[in-house]
Amino acid sequence: MHLMSALCLAIPGLCLPVLAGETPWQNVAPDVSIRLISAGPVTDGKALVALEIDMPESTKTYWRVPGETGLPLDLDFSASTGIAHYTPLWPYPLREEKGGLTDYVYYGHTVLPIELTMSGPQGVVDLTATLGICSEICVPAQLQLSLPLADAEPDAANGLRIRQALAEVPIAWTDKAAPVGGVEMLPEGPAIAIRLENDGIDPQSLIAATATGEPLFGAPQKSPHGDLVVLPILGKSDNIALDGVDVDVTFMTDMGAYVVSRTIGAGDDADEPGPEE
Repeated sequence: MHLMSALCLAIPGLCLPVLAGETPWQNVAPDVSIRLISAGPVTDGKALVALEIDMPESTKTYWRVPGETGLPLDLDFSASTGIAHYTPLWPYPLREEKGGLTDYVYYGHTVLPIELTMSGPQGVVDLTATLGICSEICVPAQLQLSLPLADAEPDAANGLRIRQALAEVPIAWTDKAAPVGGVEMLPEGPAIAIRLENDGIDPQSLIAATATGEPLFGAPQKSPHGDLVVLPILGKSDNIALDGVDVDVTFMTDMGAYVVSRTIGAGDDADEPGPEE
């Protein structure tokens, strides 16, 4: 599957010429500034904007599942007009393990796309965002950004920034052969096992995450069985019933990042899901 072809199918308007806009940069921490950029006018009821975070290579912010020490991103679009729904589109993150703790992060210059479902042909984004910014210390940075979605001037630079970020967002696997099989709980400890079905998957790239981010799953570990990858459950898990819980499994291949949804089964009774439709 060609990555850009898949993105064109997955995100309407991605491969059309873009018109873009931007807000002024806002300084939120030492050497860290953030602005909102737009990929152009409303197309087929959708619009694309993005948080662009300009920060040093030694400074980080967090994925949708921030991890054990990270601060989650909070977006409030309630003051906006003409926007019915929003969906953050998360680029594949870096797994960071420090001091025995696991976080999922982005370092340095970062663009976080957001797909907007519009209730009309035009609208105004009025966004309050809170996110964690960490260098030597971690701070919750808060800012307010306003941007009309009716820009009539082309801006190739902002359009390129958003397209580059979208190219790193995991997309749904559509090949007939399933990339992973069943996901099951391990009876001998707090962990899940994922069965690999495709040799092109980097086992160390596997990330498992529920919709809420809880429980948190750690880095892949070796298994006695060659086709299984074990991911530990981090933190307290005594009272968490995972049987039947849906989990997104994200992974890297030489064609980029992909994601599939699976339902966790209980050991030998785990389902063996077929290909994604």
